[in-house]
Amino acid sequence: MTDKTRQTLSTLWIFLVANYLFCDVLSLMDPRLIKGLASGNVPGLALDEGFLLLSGIVMEIPMAMILASRFLPHRANRIANLVAAPAMALVQIGSFSMGDTPTLHYWFFSAIEIAAAGIIALAAWRWTTSSSIEAAR
Repeated sequence: MTDKTRQTLSTLWIFLVANYLFCDVLSLMDPRLIKGLASGNVPGLALDEGFLLLSGIVMEIPMAMILASRFLPHRANRIANLVAAPAMALVQIGSFSMGDTPTLHYWFFSAIEIAAAGIIALAAWRWTTSSSIEAAR
């Protein structure tokens, strides 16, 4: 089960990153957002270097978890997934209070992203060393 769990977690992180990216791509088709991006200020949110750096750091978490899920030892892997998945769900929930009113596509992708983070946390929670030992037999 350990290799299967590693693959499952890594694949779920890939799925999550793809959803983040595609939501952002669709957001670039929103005329309201394009105007804000061009001015450097989406209503209620200044898009300065600090914001962009912080956003980059936060988005690096799920990308790093793709590799971490495959290569970290069991205990560290489980802990990393149990910390990173809820953190990313909280970031997504927190994003609703930033900028303008969320669009329908943003709500749609957010629901999927929060659910995927929950599934990752649940899979990591259920991933025990005994299941790893049984898989080795």
